[in-house]
Amino acid sequence: MVNLLCLTYVYLLYNGYLEALIILICIILFQALFLMRSYGHARQISHYILPGGPVCTKPMREVMEFFPRSTSYNLWSRFFSSENGDLVDAVVPFMGESITDGTLANFLKKPGDRVEVDEPIAQIETDKVTIDVASPEAGVIQKFIAKEGDTVTPGTKVAVISKSAPTDTHVAPSDEIAGKDTSPAVPVEKNIDAQVPKVEAPIKEKPKVPSPPSPKISPSEPQLPPKERERRVPMPRLRKRVATRLKDSQNTFALLTTFNEVDMTNLMKLRSEYKDAFLEKHGVKLGLMSGFIKAAVSGLQNQPVINAVIDGDDIIYRDYIDISIAVGTPKGLVVPVIRNADRMNFAEIEKEINTLAKKANNGTISIDEMAGGTFTISNGGVYGSLLSTPIINPPQSAILGMHSIVPRPMVVDGSIVSRPMMYIALTYDHRLIDGREAVFFVRRIKDVVEDPRRLLLDL
Repeated sequence: MVNLLCLTYVYLLYNGYLEALIILICIILFQALFLMRSYGHARQISHYILPGGPVCTKPMREVMEFFPRSTSYNLWSRFFSSENGDLVDAVVPFMGESITDGTLANFLKKPGDRVEVDEPIAQIETDKVTIDVASPEAGVIQKFIAKEGDTVTPGTKVAVISKSAPTDTHVAPSDEIAGKDTSPAVPVEKNIDAQVPKVEAPIKEKPKVPSPPSPKISPSEPQLPPKERERRVPMPRLRKRVATRLKDSQNTFALLTTFNEVDMTNLMKLRSEYKDAFLEKHGVKLGLMSGFIKAAVSGLQNQPVINAVIDGDDIIYRDYIDISIAVGTPKGLVVPVIRNADRMNFAEIEKEINTLAKKANNGTISIDEMAGGTFTISNGGVYGSLLSTPIINPPQSAILGMHSIVPRPMVVDGSIVSRPMMYIALTYDHRLIDGREAVFFVRRIKDVVEDPRRLLLDL
């Protein structure tokens, strides 16, 4: 290195400064590369929160693209590591473009518990979905930084993970002995006076004091239960969001509901005849929901205004059909979306319904899977609802309500027979949709469900 600098100095004396400066820079770069090859590893201990990207959702153990694939350098990445490199912080991940904060609902682990990489340790409840906070490394939870009920944002530290802390704690033998009660038993003294008979003194009767009259209750004063029998708990964020959206729907839309009844005989017969072959070929059960989705798609294609929406002074007609399915979960109502339902067959619809329903009940459904939607179907019949008036899911313009199937006497070809019947209800925005279009849409669903062959013949 010294010889090279000397040569540069000599060159500087006999030539210009610019050429010497260029040579000096090349020498320094060459020496830097030489020093890097003399070391066996390099470390990266910084942490980045990228807009629109996940935060602390996976451990970063990938080789940087700056180095060639054949390099011998080893790179490590560590999340908010402490000075000794043993502690890492679990932080709130990126929650979506439209979500800025959430509530720390509950911890899934306790301090001292062993966790693996990407194992959930806490749950963040947002307006739309519940998000897990995962451990960035395998180790032992040392402490929690945030508390349940705190409002947190992406990047907020939730817990500290120790990568080298022992998982088992043993009690020393001396502690075990000390924990036991080693004091000698104290003999119980016998009561000497126990054998002496006692003479009971005569008891004088006290004069009875008349009890005060009970206060008379005015008929106008209601008898309220005591406050000790009531519980006050904070409303979950998902429930707040649902309440706000439903109330906004009532305040914004001119809601009107039209009803009809559907004979389910043919659709149930079709399902009964082909359910085994359908399951064997497609690996999923044939349900009734796919039939109603196909019927709704046919109705939306015949009445495109029901698939439209008001935007200011304009009407937006959508040439695609995304069907939202209302799913009730223990944490609240979620509405996942079946994309491009008009391009799907029965099997594809059933598979998508099963996938979205499982994610919704497990709390693993993403925000993208619930965004959008042009029309909603709500099946209150699974809970035994006979009839209801569903509320529109903004920014849509209509919602179809399905209900329970009940055998009822019907007149068929002049004879009274028992048929499995279902009431259906369509709630629509009367500002955009007239009663004529709404009734035609419901009639189309009734015709297709009662005779599924119409779908094959496009009738």
